[in-house]
Parts: sequence; C-alpha cells; structure tokens
Amino acid sequence: MWAVSTVTMLVLAGILPDFQLQSADGDSATRIAITAALGAGAFGLLSALVWPLLVRLLLLVPALVLGLLVFFLNGSLLIVALRLVPSGDSEAAPETAVIVAAVMSAVASATGGALAVRDDDAYRRRLYRLADRRRRALPPGPSSPGTVFMQLDGVGHDLLLAAVGKGLMPTVARWLGEDTGHGVRTTHRLTPWRTDWSSQTGASQLGILHGSNHDVPAFRWYEKAGREVMVCNRPTSAAELQRRAIDRTGDGGLLSADGASRGNLFSGGADEQALVLSIATRRRDRRNRSRAGYFAYFSDPANAVRTALSFVAEVGREIGQSTRARARKARPRVSRGGLYPFIRAFATVVERDVVVAAVMGDMFAGRTAVYADLVAYDEVAHHSGPFGRDADKVLERLDRALALIEKAAEHAPRPYRIVVLSDHGQSPGETFRARYGLGLGDLVRAGCGLPVPRRARRTHSGAEARAAVRAALRRPVEEGGDQHRPSRRRSEPLVLASGNLGLVSFPDVPHRMTKEEIDARHPALLTTLANHPGIGFLLVRSERHGGVVLGAYGAEIPLDRLDDDPGPLEVFGPGAADAVRRTHSFPNTADIMVNSAYDPADGEVLAFEEQIGSHGGLGGAQGRPFLLSPLALSAPLDDGEDLVGAEHVHRVLRRWLGEANGPQVPVEAEPQERAA
Repeated sequence: MWAVSTVTMLVLAGILPDFQLQSADGDSATRIAITAALGAGAFGLLSALVWPLLVRLLLLVPALVLGLLVFFLNGSLLIVALRLVPSGDSEAAPETAVIVAAVMSAVASATGGALAVRDDDAYRRRLYRLADRRRRALPPGPSSPGTVFMQLDGVGHDLLLAAVGKGLMPTVARWLGEDTGHGVRTTHRLTPWRTDWSSQTGASQLGILHGSNHDVPAFRWYEKAGREVMVCNRPTSAAELQRRAIDRTGDGGLLSADGASRGNLFSGGADEQALVLSIATRRRDRRNRSRAGYFAYFSDPANAVRTALSFVAEVGREIGQSTRARARKARPRVSRGGLYPFIRAFATVVERDVVVAAVMGDMFAGRTAVYADLVAYDEVAHHSGPFGRDADKVLERLDRALALIEKAAEHAPRPYRIVVLSDHGQSPGETFRARYGLGLGDLVRAGCGLPVPRRARRTHSGAEARAAVRAALRRPVEEGGDQHRPSRRRSEPLVLASGNLGLVSFPDVPHRMTKEEIDARHPALLTTLANHPGIGFLLVRSERHGGVVLGAYGAEIPLDRLDDDPGPLEVFGPGAADAVRRTHSFPNTADIMVNSAYDPADGEVLAFEEQIGSHGGLGGAQGRPFLLSPLALSAPLDDGEDLVGAEHVHRVLRRWLGEANGPQVPVEAEPQERAA
C-alpha cells in the first residue's frame, strides 16, 4: 500500500503543475523519492488514524453533503501530510490537493495501479477491516440468528424468474438451486404475493414495516377533512402515515427490537436509521441518528471516490442510452432529460452503495433485524421500461449487492438469514397521454364541460428515487408545490395520478360524493370516463348499493355482487374484487377511483403518469411481487393459502423474527444433480 501510494504521488507530481515534491532549485531523484515516500506514509497514517474521527464528528451532516465534504477533507489531510515531511519542500494548491488525495485513496484501496470500480471483494475487505476494529470493543454477539430483509424495489415475481433464467442474477439462482453444471443445493424458497389495489411502495412498505396500510388508497390522494394532498414520498406525509399506522396497530413496527432501517420511506420502529424519508424533516438527535449507517461507508474516503466515479459513469450511460432510444425512435418512450440522469445515478450508485455499506455495518454490529430498500431497478424501469437492456444491467448489479451482503454475513458476530422481497412489480405500456393525446385530467375536464388547455401540463412522476434524494439531503421538499392546490372554483375537479390509478376529487364537497350526486352535477362525466377505451373500470360510492364498479356499455355492478359477476374486473384476475372492496372502505378514498385499461395478452397498462413502466393500480406484473426466504425459516404459507396484501407479509416477517428466539433447526435441501 505504501509503495503504491509513493509511486502514485510521484506520478501525480510529474503531471500536475500545482503539485511539487522538490524545492525550487531542484532535488536529486533519490531525495524526491524519499519525500514522496514520507508524504505518502504520513497521508496513509492520517487517513487511518484521523479520518475516522473526522467522519464521526460530521455524521449529523446530510449524507450527500458529507459525500462532497469527503473530497475536501481528504485534500486537507494531504496538505497536512505534506507539511509534516521534514524537507518542507513539498506543497500543493488546495484544489490540486483534493485531486491528489482522491486519486491516492482510490489507487491505494484498489492496490492495483488503477481504481477497480467493480471490485466488490476489495470493497468487502475494506468494510470488514473497519468492522473488525469496531467489533473488538463490543461484547460477544448473541448466538441466535439475525435477519436481513433486502427489498428490491419494483422487481416482480415473474421478472425475477426471467432474470434468473437469463443468467442475470447468479446469486439468486444459486439460492434457488438452479443447475450451473455442478451439484446444487437449494437454500431459499420463492413465494409470490399479491399487493393491495394500491400497488406502490408507500402502501406496501407501510404495511410490511408497520402492519397497517389502512386508508392509503394510492401514491397520492386528497383528504377532504384536512384539505390536503397526501403524497407518499413527501417527508411530512410519510411521517404522518407512519404515525397513523402506529396509532392503529399500537406497535412501533417490525424493527422495534434492535432494528435498523436503511433507504426506506418508513422507519419500522428502528433505532438506527439512514436515508429514511419519514424522519427527513426532523432535527437530528440520539433518537433518530444515522451514525452507524453512514460511518460504515464514509469511514474510508476511497468509498466516496469509488462511488463518485461510478456516478459519473452512470450519468454518461443514461445520456447515451436515452440518445440511442431517441435516434431509434423507440416506442414507448418518455422524456429522460433534465435532472433525471442525476437522479438515476443517485438511485443506481449512491443510494445502493450507502445502503449496502450500512447493512454490512449493521451485520458486523450484530443487530437483530435490518430492513433495506434498493430502489435502482424501479427508477430505471419507470423511464426505460421493465424489460429492456437498461433494466437488465441494474438487475445484475443488484445481484452483486446481494452477493456482497452474503459474503459479509460470513464475518458477522452472529449468524444471519437473508430474506429478499419486493414491494410490487412493474407493468409495461404506453402512457395514457401518448396513446390518446390527452391526459386523465384533460378527459375529466372534458366530461365536466370545462375547457381543456391545448398544451396540457405533464403529470409529475412519483418515482421512489426522488424520496431517497430528499432523505439524503434532509430537506422537507414538498412535491408539486401549487400543482395540487384545490381550485377555488366550485366545479373544478382535482385529478391525481398514481401510475395507472387515477383519483378524481371535488374539494368543495366535504364528503365523498355519491354516483347520484356526481351525475346531478356533471351528467356526462362518469359515462365519458367509463366508456373511454383507455379506462378499465371506475369505483364510486352509491346511495343505493353502497359502492359500484362502472365499466363500458353501461356496466354497473354493486360491490357485493362482484364475486358472481365481476364485470370489468374479470380481466384483472383473482383478488381484484377484494382489493376494490377494501379500498372502498377507506375514509379517504376519492370520489371517483379510475383504473386504466389492461391488456392481459401482453400485460400492458396505460400509466396516467409519464412512465413506460408503472405501478400503483391493478393490472399485470405490478401486483405480483415476491418473497425469497431461507429454508431455515418456516414456510410463509400453509398449503393452498395465498399471500395477499402487505399486512399479511408483515405478519409473516414478524413470525420469522419471533422464531429466532426459540430453538432453530436449520433446514437445507439435499444436494441434487440436474440434467443440463
């Protein structure tokens, strides 16, 4: 390490004009080499001894800000190291010192003459050395197994199987006992589950972590009592939803007992939290600090260098991919300009690296339960499509992250069981606007007899990566600003979108309107919506039937008759009627709930947002996520039982955590030879 750093310093001194290792009069090659060796040694010692102390002092700084400070602090350490050299001839300009320190840290960590961005083994070794130092000060870990829950945001059950079949996820394939030409041993079981009608992270993760997603009808909705639009990835809304769930269940959450929450919308009751949106607006204190999560990552400045280079590469990759898509005139396609390349790079690089490092730190610390969300696939699939090459590359990297966590478990002070799950899937398809030339809001206005603007504003996308950015910045950024403020005009409807689920509310009416009231106010509205070819069905309240599903050609089916006559719900498959009935019971269900059309032949839906891979309603792969669990845990279901709803998943995960307190008999399938 010292020799490599010395050579690196000599090379940089020869390249950079503002960095020198000799006096103005010149020195011999031997003296310059000695100066470089002393400078590199001093920098290495300061990095090993002083750097961890600096990071601990700055851990209350937002993660992204700390990531930028890493480079400047590292450069400052280099300047100090050069001044400690006895000759006193070496010096560097501040901006040059930042570059030199970054390069030296990267090269020293890779120890190969160049930064190995994909060297996960080297990355693991660095974190393990850190953990070993921390672990020496801790008492021996418990013998009972801990549990790590890794959420692969947006990865559906069928997509996971397809990725395994294509060889994109060898770690998952090995767990499932897929034959690779040698004897294999199955260690995990794969179980599909069915989401609620609101197939999106807010509803699913709230139910999984806190045991209740009652009254979460969509990703965004209007609450008439408080005259407020709730948005799941808005920090204030996430905090309120978490509070309501805790009040309803009387329980802090899945992670209340020595847990850690990483990269999530909600805390799950964990003591240790990092990149958690529901605490993004709180003032940092001991109750919501994230020191353990960030320290595992930022304690080595080379991590920030590694991530920064990958970040830049990912931005370039996205610009290249979107340019090729435009050149090919690929369809469907949505805009991928503006800040999106940077948001994608944050989701696929920064959030992944910080969350994985935090999870590994939690395992080395021996925590009982860890729940982490990796949002990379979901973000890319929204804009590039669920099945393209862009999404495939992300799945490969997610599999490497799982392999990294699996390797870290080998060095943890207690055994760990790794459970992988998803919160929803993704359904492909054009946007509603691209197919028909107008958005859902325009169609609603037309049905109300209101003027439709020629140039309609595009619906804001609610991808989860934006929530992670807010959590990293700890800024109470409110989505949409004035966009969602109710109009003062009496008949002006408020139209919100959650993937292929639309919600229409009339803010001037304090209660949930009935079909009869809507027909009296806007006689053509419900007929216009129900008969539109891009809309699958509507849900409205009825004075006569309590609630009805409306479809094309005058279909009107009361909710209590859906089992016998599903009508427009038939195409959406089993469970659709129960999901609709449950949402109908929520106090804040919109006046009109609109689900887009669904084509079962190709699994396509029509998103009301600007997304060509979407989720949030009924239809296709979005409603069929997965649960991948070790065979050492009890089966999630009895024979013939279906796993339905996020609250059911919560009960399964809580049962597994409880099993760790009793006697455990590891279950492992016998080796099996399969024909090639």
